[in-house]
Amino acid sequence: MALQHEPTTPYHSAQDALRVLETVVRHGTGVTGTELARHTGIQQERLTGLLRMLRREGYVEQVTDGAYVAGEALARLGSAESRERALRENLQRTLDRLRDSVGAAVYVSRYVDGEIRIDQFAAGPATPVVNEWVDFRYSAHATAIGKSLLGQLDHNGRRDHLSRHKMARLTSRTITSDKVLLSRLESQPPTVPHLDLQEYAVGTVCAAVPITAGSSVGCLALSLPVRHAHRLRQAADTLNRNAAPVLLSLAI
Repeated sequence: MALQHEPTTPYHSAQDALRVLETVVRHGTGVTGTELARHTGIQQERLTGLLRMLRREGYVEQVTDGAYVAGEALARLGSAESRERALRENLQRTLDRLRDSVGAAVYVSRYVDGEIRIDQFAAGPATPVVNEWVDFRYSAHATAIGKSLLGQLDHNGRRDHLSRHKMARLTSRTITSDKVLLSRLESQPPTVPHLDLQEYAVGTVCAAVPITAGSSVGCLALSLPVRHAHRLRQAADTLNRNAAPVLLSLAI
């Protein structure tokens, strides 16, 4: 299934971060920032920001002489037996930090075998999860997650999904016309967050941004009670700016 997607800034950040990690691993005894810039070709200012993110996520550590070595989070991925668990734990820590940063419940979702799947999420007493009163697999037309995932498919892929899932009216704001939905998906710029303004559930607003790499279709999303709707766009921008660590966790 073809994708309708242009690489976003988080995509480029994750790809650059992977290059940094590969260089750190190759230099097992440590590599300086200057050496990293030379080996990766990444400008020093950008490299500084990437190293800050990688240190925060635990993928690299800085030793006493200033050189960088593999961090604990990266070391846990070395064992085949524990790799899957370590990846989930790393991603969960990242989502927990992102939840606290945006002040909202956050979710990672993927489009797998023609269906929407919520892989992991981070929520809490002050950042409640969405009440899934209608299965997300059948409500792509009404959710920010669904629209973000469908937006990354080509026209035929979108039509195939909608042919298998009736566009039911869930609230008075739900789009039930496939023509209207397809038109909006076609016109949506890839870097602009998809929004759900009480289309899935009364009392809840959501936003989602793509975190696609290669042929995998995914998105990062957040939800807020409608009383915090005034924060939605700012939270969505923060989500987009901080998507790189999530994409990195999925790409490693």
